[in-house]
Amino acid sequence: MAVRVQEVVVDCAVPAELAAFWGAIFGARWAAMGEGWAVVESKPVRLAFQQVPEAKVAKNRLHLDLEVEDIEEATRVALELGARIVTPLQGRPRAGFAVLSDPSGNEFCFVADEGGAWEGDQLAALDAASQHRPVTGVDQSNG
Repeated sequence: MAVRVQEVVVDCAVPAELAAFWGAIFGARWAAMGEGWAVVESKPVRLAFQQVPEAKVAKNRLHLDLEVEDIEEATRVALELGARIVTPLQGRPRAGFAVLSDPSGNEFCFVADEGGAWEGDQLAALDAASQHRPVTGVDQSNG
């Protein structure tokens, strides 16, 4: 069975407003599909926005890490579009991260990986893993 991520869906109050924000961030096409749904053509996975009645009240349990060349420049553009800084730049503009939130308060990170060290570490860990089996249950014994 082949499984792939089709899209990441964000709950929000006004889907078209968030799709416009994220479309501008990605420099990508976006479309409202009725009042309750909008989509952004981001690669490699589309972002979709779905209208829900409740407001966001806590920190996200899932967030996007967006790779950029220069975090300061990306942050400047995002702020102009309505984002807010949650955690300012940690590290350097080309090798670090910053946490922001979109106009609805959804957190995301701009990350820069000059030299590819972070991606290299992740790929090395995956290569070193001896078995890749889906988790079917959690062993909660202590030994």
